[in-house]
Amino acid sequence: MVTLVEIAFQSLAYASVLYLVSVGLSVTLGLMGFVNLAHGIFAMAGGYVVATAISAAGAPWWVMVIAAPVVVALGAAVLERLLYSRLYGRGELDQVLFSIGLIFVAGAVVRLTFGPLPQQLRLPEALLQSLEVGPFSFFLYKLVVVAAGLAVAIGIHLGIERTRLGAMVRAAVENRGMAESIGLDTSRLFTATFALGGALGAVGGILGADVFSLGPTYAFEILVYVQTVVAVAGLGTLRGSFLASLLIATLQTVSAYYLPAFGTIILFSAVFLLLLARPRGLFGRIS
Repeated sequence: MVTLVEIAFQSLAYASVLYLVSVGLSVTLGLMGFVNLAHGIFAMAGGYVVATAISAAGAPWWVMVIAAPVVVALGAAVLERLLYSRLYGRGELDQVLFSIGLIFVAGAVVRLTFGPLPQQLRLPEALLQSLEVGPFSFFLYKLVVVAAGLAVAIGIHLGIERTRLGAMVRAAVENRGMAESIGLDTSRLFTATFALGGALGAVGGILGADVFSLGPTYAFEILVYVQTVVAVAGLGTLRGSFLASLLIATLQTVSAYYLPAFGTIILFSAVFLLLLARPRGLFGRIS
């Protein structure tokens, strides 16, 4: 019989995956105000870089978990300079259409390069074991995912919401001319922030590969989950993304255990009712 401890652990592990996949969008949307619906391509890129490096070159998983986000961050910085920067200050519709088109392009490139079948991301043998604590058993890989999610949440809170960096980016978004007049290099700020969002997305794509299948349609498949987390959390909050992920994961996990046939209906009905009552989400800015 499933215990409450097991449900709580499964919920926390799933919440960590949701958070890691979506927090990069929270960074670019919450700090920069850019509606990047193509954020999933960075998560997909992270997963494919690791899967390819392990299968083709035998690279250690532990090394690639660190190296792949750096590679994706560099790619995100190039995309930001070449493409995304041209849409700053444009309307949301332009940004949405551009990012949706980028998903189609990325999916086509992945399908042409790697084929239509999902990629398997091989884990180290050490993470395929379980940790026994009394009557409870915890899958080590999920413990790593939970630890990564908590570490990123704390790092985001301390490194962005409570430092000058976050204030500088917000100042550049609110009034770019004024920010530049006091000496801020807004172009570099935006590029660095976008690269950070890409790296965080890559971490989510790597650690969440056992939850979301890594294939050419990955960016589309996770789009609804990423947008749901951001919508429930609300714009302008990064801390709220983790709490929103935890709420969504708990509701979905409990539904899967007790009402599996209605899990998706329950989840999106709850989100629908929440957004009717609080259109700005649980933690979004009022103004």
